[in-house]
Amino acid sequence: MGMRMLLLLHLVVCVPLPAPSNVSISSFNLEHSLSFLPGLRTPSGAAFTVQTLRLRKKTWRPVAACLKLTAGQTCNLTAAFRDPVSRYRARVRAFTPTQTSNWTVSGQFHPLSDTVLGPPAVSVSGCGNCLLLQLRAPTTSGLQQLMPLYRRVDLEVRRSRDGAQFSLSLPYREENRISYLQPGVQYCVTVSVRSLFSSHSVSSEPGCAFTSPPQASSSLYLVFSLLGAFCALGVLLTGLVVCADRKLW
Repeated sequence: MGMRMLLLLHLVVCVPLPAPSNVSISSFNLEHSLSFLPGLRTPSGAAFTVQTLRLRKKTWRPVAACLKLTAGQTCNLTAAFRDPVSRYRARVRAFTPTQTSNWTVSGQFHPLSDTVLGPPAVSVSGCGNCLLLQLRAPTTSGLQQLMPLYRRVDLEVRRSRDGAQFSLSLPYREENRISYLQPGVQYCVTVSVRSLFSSHSVSSEPGCAFTSPPQASSSLYLVFSLLGAFCALGVLLTGLVVCADRKLW
């Protein structure tokens, strides 16, 4: 009986701890996050540790905040990938008090080209036959590095009345003017940004405004003109009636 128990313990110890799988790095506005899945049949009590490599340095470094993750947790790599022009990798392994798995390495990651650019805050107002477009970049810490690299904004302009639309690409500025539109018509504008390095972006929610207020003043002018005409006609008819009465007398 004792030999069987020793053999069973030997087999359990010799079974390797499964390595993590699906190790991937995602990035939004230069804020980077690593995610992974536990390997098949990983014990529920296993923990996970993360290291990063800057390719030019060739030295793996532990991530202080990700030394003992649990299954389902992610690792924030923004501070570890602080140089946006360098290229990096990350790796994850599982461990228990008695076992350590092999490392699972991510693909190569380049912050500038692999990050997804979020949309700016958009404010739209009318200016007659044009729209004024106010843009305000997100205030995430990572994005401050990217702001000088913004080059253009891509605009989708849609006329609410009939759905007619067109596209524009303009230099990135906090204020842009969209000209040659119909006065008194509502337009909706969707905005995305481009940098020198990243081609991945997310569009904003549509911002809508009338190019100029609906033509209430013209309608009032027409009403007053008609009232004036009716009054003049009434005076004329009254005068004719008075003249006719005098002739009869």
